[in-house]
Amino acid sequence: MHRSSIFLLIAAALIFSSCQPTLPSEVSETAVLRVMTHDAFSISADLVTQFETEHQVTIEFIKAGDAGAALNKALFTAENPLADVLFGVDNTFLSRALDHQLFEPYASPALANIPPHFILDPGNSALPVDYGDVCINYDKSYFQQAGIPIPASLSDLTKPEYAGLLAVENPATSSPGMAFLLSTIAAYGPEGYLGYWQALHENGVVVVNDWETAYYTNFSASSGRGPQPMVVSYGTSPAAEVIYASEPVAESPTASLVGENMCFRQVEFIGILRGTRERELAEQFVDFMLSKPVQEDIPLQMFMFPVLSTASIPDVFTQNVQIPELPAGIDPGLVEQNREQWLQDWTEVMLK
Repeated sequence: MHRSSIFLLIAAALIFSSCQPTLPSEVSETAVLRVMTHDAFSISADLVTQFETEHQVTIEFIKAGDAGAALNKALFTAENPLADVLFGVDNTFLSRALDHQLFEPYASPALANIPPHFILDPGNSALPVDYGDVCINYDKSYFQQAGIPIPASLSDLTKPEYAGLLAVENPATSSPGMAFLLSTIAAYGPEGYLGYWQALHENGVVVVNDWETAYYTNFSASSGRGPQPMVVSYGTSPAAEVIYASEPVAESPTASLVGENMCFRQVEFIGILRGTRERELAEQFVDFMLSKPVQEDIPLQMFMFPVLSTASIPDVFTQNVQIPELPAGIDPGLVEQNREQWLQDWTEVMLK
């Protein structure tokens, strides 16, 4: 056969093959990125869609309970991970994740714009995403009408004029309750915190199991009928009071006590789970969570502050949220080593 005829046959075959319909088995499937989070995780749907479109991926969010439960689930399944990325480990659980080498290191370029005091893992296995304070919130009108000064320190709360005015959550069953317990340990030390709690107990502190009960049943400012004008809650709760008010209000009816060691600063982290099969997409998702659009989305979605220094803060936050200058700090490793003993000792003093 003449060489030109062979060329014509090959060309015809190529044209024919290019015109054939693609069979279902030949369609490339969209990649799936699995992201495990705590139950409070939230992000605007349009941002998620934008990421999925840009990277041709479907994100599967796996909500796994509170921060501790999510971490436990990730550790239990570490040999066969349920997800590629874990979001929501906070500074009270960070050392457990790092000790078990749960994450693969990733130095995101976004770290250059995150203040160093948020970067608690120098190996960049867990990268900070947001932060917030657990503080005592108080009912402004109560103190104005009663003519009682606002407490300026933890020790003030043991004074007779504040007897029976504070509701707290059980730290064994509540994340903000645990955060407040850690504030007292930071302030009085592992040797002195139980004495402080004994003084609170004698001054009529009220202990309930969860934040919802403390805030919506016990707290006077939220329910309008609760007996306690002070409650352990979040530093951003005063902004939420404005946002969710049934009628527009000029300012929040609540504020936070932000004296030294009166608030515990929670930092939440994200990490790429060891063994992921979607390493590149996982890195892109971490960058996404640290990008300015997502960081600016966080306050009104999760009522936390962004760690990115260039991110803007909503006016409702800047006008109604008090930022503590000296929040309580405690080494995550110390928390990990002593958490169960501290809780047991607290329970002996407060509930038995």
